[in-house]
Amino acid sequence: MTPIPNPIEEPKKFDARCRKAGAAWLVKNPACIRPLDKWTLFRQELADGFSNRCAFGAMYIPSGTVDHFVSWKEDNSLAYEWANFRYVEGWVNSSKNKKPSSLLLDPFQVEEGWFEILLPSMQLVATDQIPAELKALAESTLENLPIRDDERMLRVRREWYRMYEEGELTLEGLRKKAPLIAAAVQKKQALNVV
Repeated sequence: MTPIPNPIEEPKKFDARCRKAGAAWLVKNPACIRPLDKWTLFRQELADGFSNRCAFGAMYIPSGTVDHFVSWKEDNSLAYEWANFRYVEGWVNSSKNKKPSSLLLDPFQVEEGWFEILLPSMQLVATDQIPAELKALAESTLENLPIRDDERMLRVRREWYRMYEEGELTLEGLRKKAPLIAAAVQKKQALNVV
């Protein structure tokens, strides 16, 4: 997880085409099991706000999904609210299903240096830079989402690292696509100098 500019500018037509249209739909369908998707129209603007990186995995994803940080089941009034959306890898979003937001650190809260990738394991860990009052929530996020050491996530991290190591990607390119791996490389380089 890496810092994300917050707030991300709301698209111009979002209010009419998602928020208001969704609220009107909810009034007509109060007993619905799942809200009607009005948010996918704005997925690309959300992706742009997240630099096309997964909010939880902190790596480039070509086609993520719109995640409701506070789920529909927790608070249906947030189903069509821009501020509740996060850009997330589809399988990570699916794994988040049925987990209350109270178990997860909101990606919008994350600051620089709170998480790091360990080399060579590629495991994502929380650092001591996380404020004490958020440390348990950060650990809960790592436990409740498959972002710490799930093989699907590790495989992608290893590939970004391989591309860098074999010269297919510069450090600056790695920083844009997988900033935590770039930080791990820089940390390793600094230790090698000492």
